[in-house]
Amino acid sequence: MDNKILSLNGIDVYYGEVQALFDISLDVYEGEIVSIIGSNGAGKTTTMRSIMGLRHPKKGTIVFNGEEIQKLPTHKVVDRGIVYVPEGRLVFPDLSVEVNLEMGAYSKSYSKAEMQQMMEEQYDLFPRLKERKNQLAGSLSGGEQQMLAIARGLMSDPKLIMFDEPSLGLAPVIVDDVFKVIVRINKEKNIPILLVEQNAYMALSISNRTYVLENGVITTSGKSSDLIESDEIRKAYLGG
Repeated sequence: MDNKILSLNGIDVYYGEVQALFDISLDVYEGEIVSIIGSNGAGKTTTMRSIMGLRHPKKGTIVFNGEEIQKLPTHKVVDRGIVYVPEGRLVFPDLSVEVNLEMGAYSKSYSKAEMQQMMEEQYDLFPRLKERKNQLAGSLSGGEQQMLAIARGLMSDPKLIMFDEPSLGLAPVIVDDVFKVIVRINKEKNIPILLVEQNAYMALSISNRTYVLENGVITTSGKSSDLIESDEIRKAYLGG
């Protein structure tokens, strides 16, 4: 397997006195899509928040590109090259599509030409955004806002992208488009991806490996192609 880019090693995470994650260990290697599936409240989002420095572990380490980052503030994590596309998209509704994209590059020192090149790359990936570049982000459809959130993340030229429930609230046909884009980003741009997703079938279908999280504990992990054939996984998460 290729080089390991991200490694969580035995992390415990708390909200006040309540423990949310118990001894979580997972890895992401270069070129991979890794998914985390589980029911509501399992700890999936907390795992991502801990990686981003939004919730620091009380125990364990988080290593990114060989550096421990579990004590870093969020802006330093972003500087290292991790991008988080959160649940609910969270675009800037009163700003135009183009300004939203510019906001994605706030941590970079791009020249005018480099900024334009990055913009064109996003418009190539998402032609609909180019059509709507002067439109306020809040007036876009849910699917278009999700595309904008992804494109905004790509503007910082990330080394790893984390997606939190990208299919949430979207029509099935739009969900298919979003997952095709995620795969394209992974393959064409060679960016490793950590995906949290309640649509277990889609997550298993596009990922290399999957971790199953329940009540803050990883209960199962393995190749996604194996887990999608598992009777236990099918019964618990795939409706059969």
